[in-house]
Amino acid sequence: MLPYLFVVDSAFALNKHMMKPYSGVYDKGYEKRLFNYRLSRARRVVENAFGITQSRKVTNITMACALLHNFLRKSKTSSSNYCPQGTFDSEKDGEIIPGSWRQNHNNEASFLPIRRIPSRSPSDAKELVRELFTEYFMTNGAVPWQNNF
Repeated sequence: MLPYLFVVDSAFALNKHMMKPYSGVYDKGYEKRLFNYRLSRARRVVENAFGITQSRKVTNITMACALLHNFLRKSKTSSSNYCPQGTFDSEKDGEIIPGSWRQNHNNEASFLPIRRIPSRSPSDAKELVRELFTEYFMTNGAVPWQNNF
C-alpha cells in the first residue's frame, strides 16, 4: 500500500511525507513525465478545493470572529475577562504603549519560530515512495488519457 502524503511543488524538499515532481523535462510517455503530470493533477484538485473554500468561507469566518469579538467586548458578563484593562494598545503623550495581548504568555505566541528543515531529500523517499507512486501510475493506477499529454 502507498502512504498518505502531502503533494507539494518543487520548492519543497522531497521526503516520505511530501511528494514533489521529478526535476527536469522528459519526453512524452516517459514514466517521470507521467508521474509529474499525475502529481500536477492532484495538486490542481487540492488548490481548487482550498481556493473555493477560501473564497467562500473567509469572509464568513472573518465576520463571525469580528461579531464574537465585539459581543465578548460588550457583554457585561465577559468583557472584564475577555479584554481587561490594558489589553489594547494605547497612546500617552504621543507614545504608543503596547497592549497586554502582544506579550508572550507562557510561550504560547501566535508566531513561533519555524523549525529548519534540511533541503536534502532522504534516500528512502526518493528511491522508494516516489518510485512506488511512479510505478503505480504506470500500472494499476493508470488512467486512459494519461499518455495523451
